[in-house]
Amino acid sequence: MNDIELIRTPALGDNSYLLVSGDEAAVVDPQRDAWPLVEASLDRALSLRYVLDTHVHNDYVSGAREWQAATGATVVGPGRAAYAFPHLPMADGDEIALGDVTIRALETPGHTPEHTSYLVLEGGRPEPSAVFTGGSLIVGGAGRTDLLGADRAEELTRAQFRSLRRLMTLAADTRVLPTHGAGSFCAAHTTGPPTSTLGRERLTNPALALLSDEEEFVRARLDGLPRFPAYYRHMAGINRAGPRVLAGPPPVAPLAPADVVRHVDAGAWVVDGRDRWSFAAAHLPGSVNVELDDSCATFVGSVVPFDVPVVLVLPEPAPAAAVEAITQLLRIGYDHVVGELSGGLAVWQAGERPTRAYPARDVGQLHLGGRAAAVLDVRQPNEWDDGVIPGSRRIFLGDLPQRLSELPRGRRTWTICASGRRAAVAASLLDRAGLPVGVVARGGVPTWVARAA
Repeated sequence: MNDIELIRTPALGDNSYLLVSGDEAAVVDPQRDAWPLVEASLDRALSLRYVLDTHVHNDYVSGAREWQAATGATVVGPGRAAYAFPHLPMADGDEIALGDVTIRALETPGHTPEHTSYLVLEGGRPEPSAVFTGGSLIVGGAGRTDLLGADRAEELTRAQFRSLRRLMTLAADTRVLPTHGAGSFCAAHTTGPPTSTLGRERLTNPALALLSDEEEFVRARLDGLPRFPAYYRHMAGINRAGPRVLAGPPPVAPLAPADVVRHVDAGAWVVDGRDRWSFAAAHLPGSVNVELDDSCATFVGSVVPFDVPVVLVLPEPAPAAAVEAITQLLRIGYDHVVGELSGGLAVWQAGERPTRAYPARDVGQLHLGGRAAAVLDVRQPNEWDDGVIPGSRRIFLGDLPQRLSELPRGRRTWTICASGRRAAVAASLLDRAGLPVGVVARGGVPTWVARAA
């Protein structure tokens, strides 16, 4: 019996898969926090034969080596990936056997130069029943081709065009099993279910509708793309060299206030995962407010330097929050979490240590004291096209750490986005820099524009 199980990581908008044939199994594009799935597969008496990566990932640290270390499975990757650790490189047409399933490599460059899809052929049948498409064909679109920089974007987009045309030759009932999906910056403008069929994609996928004209495809695929997080630039190098094997989630050390001070003095950043209202009311000086939700790691990876030690201030219940925070950060390579403030802000304040605060308001309170406030819009540049607040300053959140010197020091700046989530991160960055700030913590520019219309 053959089965393909979907394993979702909504926080990054990505999918992994467990392919089972009899008592043998393979995992495709696994996340780094592999340990619960490894244990579950061993409990099922499955023999983990292979771990396949479709490409050298830009948005997360691959879990392939975790599976390899825990099970002895062979890591399989694109022949042109140039991995620096033991693996089986697959060129176009190469095959491996798993139970009564054959897995065949299909080179599909575009999302990355080495990108390879994997066809699943069952029981000796000549036509595949499924294809692991990684970041080539995805549901409702195709993987981005600009992640390696503007100088390679057109070349890779043209490669993506040819790869999609190649995938279009498969049968309509072929299951399409992509890695990237809604919520992933590798799959911009994508919504819908995580998996599909080739027939359904032919009817509904806008990217496939452009395959009759390569020039139109290139223009459309490179137009209006959102900016991606700063941490992306580090992922390919880590994955190509081989990530450090953790063999389980590391513990988060409890820190006393004096320990926190010592780490901060040595260069650590404090990331406070509490809600934006609580943070605005009182927080450690110099800390950054990144609420602990599904998008926490993405925002940490956008504004916190990649190689700095991190101290956490966690919401309650702290034990569960510590597990969630460390898991999210390890997925994107933030391995230097030195610990969390034990007892939280209350313990810090009990020692009469200083805190900082700034006002938090609803979007309807932007006009304070009868005159418009200075407003900083930190949304994506493509969101500005849908309307802005007249007179507002616009700096994309990911650019803000390098552009703080452009902001006024003699007047309070109110940060705003679409809902308050990104504005909270931005406000904490301004406060960290000693700038007078307030945060529009509820509502945002779309609400303001609608009311002003």
